Amino acid sequence: METHNFSIEFFPPKTPEGVEKLRVTRRKLAELNPTYFSVTFGAGGSTQQGTLDTVLDIMADGHAAAPHLSCIGATRASIRAILQQFQQQGIRRLVALRGDLPSGYGGAGELRYANELVEFIRQETGDWFHIEVAAYPEMHPQARSPHDDLQNFARKIGAGANAAITQYFYNADAYFQFVDNVRKLGIEVPIVAGIMPITNYTQLMRFSDMCGAEIPRWVRLKLASFGDDSASIKAFGLDVVTDLAERLLAGGAPGLHFYSMNQAAATTAIWQRLTGQSTR
Repeated sequence: METHNFSIEFFPPKTPEGVEKLRVTRRKLAELNPTYFSVTFGAGGSTQQGTLDTVLDIMADGHAAAPHLSCIGATRASIRAILQQFQQQGIRRLVALRGDLPSGYGGAGELRYANELVEFIRQETGDWFHIEVAAYPEMHPQARSPHDDLQNFARKIGAGANAAITQYFYNADAYFQFVDNVRKLGIEVPIVAGIMPITNYTQLMRFSDMCGAEIPRWVRLKLASFGDDSASIKAFGLDVVTDLAERLLAGGAPGLHFYSMNQAAATTAIWQRLTGQSTR
């Protein structure tokens, strides 16, 4: 994994207990020596301070960290202020997303799409930030067609993004096909595969329905057959996701981005299988 870009995603905790718990989780995961940690940004920027606090906490421990930044519902002035804050804190890496509108929220804001956000970041800060954007091997749930989805992706890269992280998926062929299609457009940026460990069947189904990630029928049926047997769900999930990750790396994926859900065990177990190493 040393030659690969290996990153781990957290969401900002909402309570002091959550902050402490995440610190313990992060210190365990830091033993895996990831390239960086990323921290999500709530709908409409609702966790803005929590995102920054979490990133600074990670950096204070000596690790690279990338805040997510979404533009939906925001103004150019508000994003400019956030970017200046990031620069003042020495943050050099960003994940730039369109983001989701909080429920009951009216307007989309001044920047409607991620490519507009990337363009604005470059106008304001030049090459200060390494910018990651999102990619959707199984198509963005709101895209009109696969062709439109690819064009949207191309616009984000054209606006100045350095690399991409995919939505999670369980079908390696979808990733390889997406990368092939992107390369045919002359886009050469690294496309890191997003990995979601499987630890909880109902949670996985809920997330996948929301984000449009497909769970292969054989995986879904097998998970359903375990009922409440969480040990079997975790053991099977570990096999499925490790096999997927091995296939992706063998097929040329430049790295893996783990959606940790603020837990250490599943990401650590997959990493140890991939590398044949154990942590202390």
